[in-house]
This record gives sequence, C-alpha cells and structure tokens, in this order.
Amino acid sequence: MAGVVAAVMLAGCGPIDAESAGGGGDTASGDKGGASTGVNPLDNPKGTERGLAVIKSDKDRAAAVKLIEKVPTKGRGAKTGYDRDEFGYAWADNAEDIPFAHNGCDTRNDVLARDGEDLKYRSGSKCVLVEMTLHDPYTGRTIEWRKQDAAEVQIDHVMPLSYDWQMGASRWSKAKRVQIANDPLNLMPVDGRTNSSKGDSGPASWLPPSKGIRCSYAVRFAQVALKYDLPVTSPDKDAMLAQCA
Repeated sequence: MAGVVAAVMLAGCGPIDAESAGGGGDTASGDKGGASTGVNPLDNPKGTERGLAVIKSDKDRAAAVKLIEKVPTKGRGAKTGYDRDEFGYAWADNAEDIPFAHNGCDTRNDVLARDGEDLKYRSGSKCVLVEMTLHDPYTGRTIEWRKQDAAEVQIDHVMPLSYDWQMGASRWSKAKRVQIANDPLNLMPVDGRTNSSKGDSGPASWLPPSKGIRCSYAVRFAQVALKYDLPVTSPDKDAMLAQCA
C-alpha cells in the first residue's frame, strides 16, 4: 500500500496576507498526543464545523485509508501562468455553491468565526473579528490572537492554490478557481510561522508538526482533491496513506 515517507518537513503553510488571522477549536495537546481541536474530518465533509480533530479509532483510520485510496495520481504540471489573482481576489464573498458565501462577510472572517472561541468583533461590525482564541491543530498551540498582531495566525489553503494550478486548475473556469480558494473545506486557521513555511508543498514534503493530527490532515487534503476532481502526485498519496495506515 503506502510507502512511508523518509523525511518530512515539520513546518507550516503557504503565506497569506497578514490579515489572514484566525480562530480556534475545542482542546489542544502537544506533539506526543496530537491536537484535538474540533470535529473529525470524516464527520465534517463540507468543512463547516470547527477545526480538525485527531482520528484515533482503528475503524476511522481504516475509513480514512479507503477515502485516500480514491484520490487519483499524476505528476505535477508546470507552474507557468500561476498567479494568486487567477483564483479571484483574496477572501471573496462571491463564490458560488460553497458554504458561507454571499453572507455579507469575507471568507477569512467566516473561517475565523467558524474555528474561533471567545470571539470579539469590531464595534458596529458583524464580520470583522478583533480578538479570539485559536487552538491550532497543526502545532497544538493555543493562541490568544489580537488583530494588531494579525500575522500570528494565518489561513492555510490545505491543498495549496499553486498545487491546484499544477494539478489541473489552470484549465478550470475562473469561477471554479474562486470556489476552491474560498471553500471552507480547504481552509484552516493556523499558527502563522508554521503556515508560512509550507509554500505549495504536498504531503510528501510537508506535514503538520503535531504528529497526531497528520492522518486528519491527509483526510482533509483528500476531501478537497476528491470534491474538485484533482489528482495528487504518487509520492503525496503514499505519504497521505502512510499517516493513516
């Protein structure tokens, strides 16, 4: 089945603007036990529920493997022509057929509100968050976030947009690219430094530092790939399977 990845970079996700700050989940623990920060991704196929919980049971791990096995593989295409603007302006509220769209709040604040605890909004605003607590699933850290230190928390595209481009999104309509860029299934508020080091890496070259959450991360990566009919590379699929085996 899966080949175990020889080396894994223990860093974070692709850089987003400094205002991509985020909210939290339920509980958090260190690297030994993994972070439990919300809902099992197998029980959250739309990404509308909070965070990313550890997958613990043998039954769920078997279900995770079965899901990941459905993801097709191919080599990465060229990055030629990729630009963030090809996926619409950041955090657009006008994507079609995804949760939270057209609710009057931008995608970033929607996702922060989804995952945040103890939310405080800007005076007179129902959207703009200025304070919250985040239980980061990738590191197990609990972060007391304030908007003046916005970059401390960023929004991760679990399946990075550049990766999407190279795996087939370059041939999509603009509307479909706007969808994947703003779909809560593909978005996770996390520690900013960790996020910034991920770039457009797939799971063969980057996994969350907290080992306990890696199977859940692999499941979420697979859920996005399957929803948008995107393949992953063979090494990435092997790495994903290895986390849940």
